[in-house]
Amino acid sequence: MNQITLLVVDDHPLFRQGVVDALSLESDMRIVAQSASGDEALELIRTKKPNVAVLDVNLPGMNGQQITHQVSQEKMGTRIILMTGYDDIEQAIHAALAGAHGYCSKDIEPQNLSRIIREVAEGKYVFANNVFTRRELELWVEDSMEGARRSYSEPGAPFHPLSDREMEVLGCVVRGMSNKEIASLLGISHQTVKNHVTAILRKFGVEDRTQAVVYALKRGWVTLRDSDIRP
Repeated sequence: MNQITLLVVDDHPLFRQGVVDALSLESDMRIVAQSASGDEALELIRTKKPNVAVLDVNLPGMNGQQITHQVSQEKMGTRIILMTGYDDIEQAIHAALAGAHGYCSKDIEPQNLSRIIREVAEGKYVFANNVFTRRELELWVEDSMEGARRSYSEPGAPFHPLSDREMEVLGCVVRGMSNKEIASLLGISHQTVKNHVTAILRKFGVEDRTQAVVYALKRGWVTLRDSDIRP
């Protein structure tokens, strides 16, 4: 029997080890690597080529959805299952748009995670506790987005609804920086920063910076440890 090779990625060591230990008990699964960061995870996918990668959405460096998008763009063979501590329909849609094969909450029972991995390894898609074919997933996404109040993506960036510059500004906002500090760091005008912040609030459908930070953190687009904003 061919074993399913696995990569497990989570920046919380105790949780990651728990997932590794649980999956190691499955005779048809083999852990080939584990990681705590997004950038290392992408490199491990490239070098180890696991059948399935189980990724936390919220990771330091590249987040889980960005990794998924990159894996999809490069047409790597690894299938991605995204796990989150904040399970909601919007994040599930983003995961599907990014190219994930599965999406589940981190409070999932070990046997259910094993079942999802097996379904994904066989080419199926598992979202909202449903097993889909590719076409069925596309229909589910269309139906789920039908009544959505917010724009889910812009061309070329299906893993979040913000432009690259808006993501940079958002990262600075998460770090508690003022508009003046952001302008200085990114080398743009104070008014341009204000325009980006206004666009972020509009796209998220929130009223202030604090709500925007909470919204982005819950969806894994940024982390409180985010430090890769450069001048």
